Amino acid sequence: MTSTLTEADFDLAAFIRASSSEQHRGTEQRSFITDLMGGKLSLADYTRYLAQYGWLYEVLEEAVLRVNLDSVPGLSALFDPKLARMASIESDLVALGAADWRESHTPLAATVAYAEHLKSLGEADGVRVLAHHYTRYLGDLSGGQAISALVARHYAATPEQLSFYRFESIDSVVTYKRGYREGMNALALSSDDIDLLVREVDASFTFNGSLFDALLD
Repeated sequence: MTSTLTEADFDLAAFIRASSSEQHRGTEQRSFITDLMGGKLSLADYTRYLAQYGWLYEVLEEAVLRVNLDSVPGLSALFDPKLARMASIESDLVALGAADWRESHTPLAATVAYAEHLKSLGEADGVRVLAHHYTRYLGDLSGGQAISALVARHYAATPEQLSFYRFESIDSVVTYKRGYREGMNALALSSDDIDLLVREVDASFTFNGSLFDALLD
């Protein structure tokens, strides 16, 4: 029988951040991302990037809605509708001249692999879905803010083209991220659940890194 860890016992958010730090660093140092943030690419390249994430956020947000929230008490507080990005992605793509993104930017093989993985997660996979929710949305609230500023600076992207990174229903990004981590720590997860969460966070970073590599081809 596996033991259950509580907030008083364990800082889950800090543990996940530490355990995934190498994977995280390797993903954000992929050439496509460093070139994009360094001004070496173009707004068209950013559009390609965002369109691929359109395919992924669509299935991620479907996976979030599939989860039986009662299977992991406290998960509903983390799966906050305020974080949903799909409408913003589609609005940005229209502003970027890619209203037809589903036809003009079909999913790359790396995108398909990631999307199929997300589609495979069912209503009982709350812990696994949380891993992707954490890496994507906390990433958007963190490093995504730097990406937005640099894309605006280097490629003259307009606010209408960058609404993906604006969480207008959130008053303070810093406060919200702190609350998200506190919500993770409040989850009563078994040691097996935590091991599963670590593995799935690593998988998420691997999928994202593969996508960045594919975008550079």
